Amino acid sequence: MAKKQVIASQPEIRNRRARFDYFIDETVEAGIMLLGSEVKALRSGRASLSRAFAGPKNGELYLQNCNIEEYTQANRFSHEPRRPRKLLVHRRERDRLLGSMQRDGYTLVPMKIYFNDRGLAKLQLGLGKGKKKYDKRQVQKERDWNRQKSRLLREQ
Repeated sequence: MAKKQVIASQPEIRNRRARFDYFIDETVEAGIMLLGSEVKALRSGRASLSRAFAGPKNGELYLQNCNIEEYTQANRFSHEPRRPRKLLVHRRERDRLLGSMQRDGYTLVPMKIYFNDRGLAKLQLGLGKGKKKYDKRQVQKERDWNRQKSRLLREQ
């Protein structure tokens, strides 16, 4: 019986503002159609999800405005950094997500890009609703209070 290969830790590209800007109700894992130079750039951690969003285009789900920097060793065969990338999900799951976006006003928020144990690039999508400004202020107050509380407990 063959042993499982242990892949060295691959970088995760995270959208750190996602949980601050949205109430995430559910997360979904989706595959991404990538070019070879995009995979190389992701493995070196040269990508950003800060302004990315997922949405429908021609009846399919696409990741748009995700910046995956050009891979310099790819020469002239490199990719366009902000091109739309097709997301690979099952048809029923795609229809459910698109329905909840249209019907209930949810948003598909890209949370992180990572490589699974088989070495395939995956995107974690969050299905969430946007927070209001007062919700964000409340989260900020709680963080500040927890920080002060931990300082006080450390000093004693």
